Amino acid sequence: MRVDVLSEIEISRPRDQVAAYASDPDNATGWYKNIKVVEWKSPKPATEGSKIAFVARFLGRELSYTYEITEMVADGRFVMRTAEGPFPMETTYTWEDTPTGGTRMTIRNRGAPAGFSKLFAPLMVPAMRRANRKDLSRLKTILEA
Repeated sequence: MRVDVLSEIEISRPRDQVAAYASDPDNATGWYKNIKVVEWKSPKPATEGSKIAFVARFLGRELSYTYEITEMVADGRFVMRTAEGPFPMETTYTWEDTPTGGTRMTIRNRGAPAGFSKLFAPLMVPAMRRANRKDLSRLKTILEA
């Protein structure tokens, strides 16, 4: 079973500010509830090819994984991908201007659980959707403060 979860929110801040904050891995622990540790495996700043290790807690389990940044379009699109571990995943952020001068941000998580994780795939989609909504809400609160 493939997993494909798309979540979005409107944030009352300019697109360049939202993109700069959200695409900086050092800010991940501030707005992602489940991410506990961020460790750079490549020199800063983030560029295509950069590798960043994360430790997260999801569905009662600790997950360690390393993302590689595969695409960066200034203030428009940011894509990270991992092929390791029980749940290979691609995460894509996009940012668009809104008519009110704010930003519409989307997060899309796509992947195909392998091994034992396949059994939990039906539970992952709603859990990921809930987590993404909460994380985007936290991001909105931080950036609009």
